[in-house]
Amino acid sequence: MSGDYSWLSHFDLGLNWAVIIKWLPKLAQGATLTLELVAIAVIAGLLLAIPLGIARSSRRWYVSALPYGYIFFFRGTPLLVQLFLVYYGLAQFDAVRHSFMWPYLRDPFWCATATMTLHTAAYIAEILRGAIQAIPPGEIEAARALGMSRPKTLFYIILPRASRIGLPAYSNEVILMLKASALASTVTLLELTGMARTIIARTYLPVEIFFAAGLFYLLMAYVLVRGFKLLEKWLRVDACQGR
Repeated sequence: MSGDYSWLSHFDLGLNWAVIIKWLPKLAQGATLTLELVAIAVIAGLLLAIPLGIARSSRRWYVSALPYGYIFFFRGTPLLVQLFLVYYGLAQFDAVRHSFMWPYLRDPFWCATATMTLHTAAYIAEILRGAIQAIPPGEIEAARALGMSRPKTLFYIILPRASRIGLPAYSNEVILMLKASALASTVTLLELTGMARTIIARTYLPVEIFFAAGLFYLLMAYVLVRGFKLLEKWLRVDACQGR
């Protein structure tokens, strides 16, 4: 890409702006893949976390024991280790290589998506558990006094109320997953960080390329933060009082 970049002299930070502009389309391509990865992971993770969080909040130990073990494992081990176990470890088993899952597990995108989904589901489940336990007991008692069954109380009272209480914490988890998605580059996925590393191998200009990649991350994080703030405002969530 050629052109006059003299106007960039006003923002001179000792960077090669021509190189940054040249590779912006490739970085944008990586950012798009990052958004796809994070979107699938946090949505699928939320769906998985709902039954986990409900079971985790149960007072019966035999109901909460298995979700507790799942949450303990995924919160207690690094995401990078989990990625390596799934991407490199599962390939060691013949049963996995000959199963219907192998076309997906050998694909870096779906491997990273599955791992991030399982990882974030553990954190979201704990957010949901805390939100459920933060619901005033009087609201649940009032629902039962009106003759609502347990399933109706769960779907019409508990889950809507818990979603409002847990929304700020969930938004933080989404931002954390956006940043954690950079680890997907370690399993050869060309998301934003992976694309940046590939470009650096060609240009030998790590400062310029990582600076541009950082701006993409900041932009995506800003959009997500503003979006969740608008959603919180729409739902009239008081994050300080939890209501």
